[in-house]
Amino acid sequence: MMSRFYTGLGDSGYSSMLGRKIKKSDSVIEAIGNIDELNSFIGLAMACIDDDRLSIALKSVQENLFIIGAELSSVVNERFLPKHKISPVKVTELEKIIADTASRLPDLNRFVLPGGSEASAYLHVSRSVSRRAERSVIRISSKLKNKSIIPYLNRLSSLLFVSALYMNKKEGVDETNPSY
Repeated sequence: MMSRFYTGLGDSGYSSMLGRKIKKSDSVIEAIGNIDELNSFIGLAMACIDDDRLSIALKSVQENLFIIGAELSSVVNERFLPKHKISPVKVTELEKIIADTASRLPDLNRFVLPGGSEASAYLHVSRSVSRRAERSVIRISSKLKNKSIIPYLNRLSSLLFVSALYMNKKEGVDETNPSY
């Protein structure tokens, strides 16, 4: 019995994407999956964030991650042209948000352990997933037409880091430093 929520087509280890059959273990599928996982963790972090400025920024990030997923899909079928693309302007936008968020923080002169408030902990998890997503996109970078995707993902992990620090500060939670 088929459902509108599954087709069963993937039971053999393949996925259908843009009219092409592709192994689920393909590096493009891995990169798309990592971007999807990152988007989900950002959504989880947002559920704990009570800060309009940061919530608006992260919602924009989520929308941009959907665009990146579409762009990665175009690697499978070059005839597919995504309607939207990540541009250098999007990288600059992240840099401005990073600078604004960092300006609200004290100087950082030691490493910090991931954690603190619930929102901060989820942002740290999002940051580490972002780094994995970036590495998986780099593995397929020779197939990408848009060279702004990797800088965007690189800045995104920085944004998630300063956002984690910001949420700890906002919620009055001290950063924990390694004991070495």
